[in-house]
Amino acid sequence: MANIKSSKKAIKVIAKKTENNHELKARVKNLVKDTQKAVNEEDATKANALYKDTQKYLDKAVSKGLIKKKTANRQKSRLSSKVKDMKAN
Repeated sequence: MANIKSSKKAIKVIAKKTENNHELKARVKNLVKDTQKAVNEEDATKANALYKDTQKYLDKAVSKGLIKKKTANRQKSRLSSKVKDMKAN
């Protein structure tokens, strides 16, 4: 355990940031899964709405450094193509 006051505060700050990062990463993963489910169920309106949210949160995760930019772009690209293919059918 830290003895210095600033070190104690730093431990609290790190714990809070870790929790926030975990929540954002979990939200992104859940949105990707939910979008996939909506595409599989062929629910176009739900898939579109979820895809927009997924894009937003993927970009947030990239800006915070939680995931790499190319990873987010790859996920967005794959999801968008699935959503577009669903509309075409």
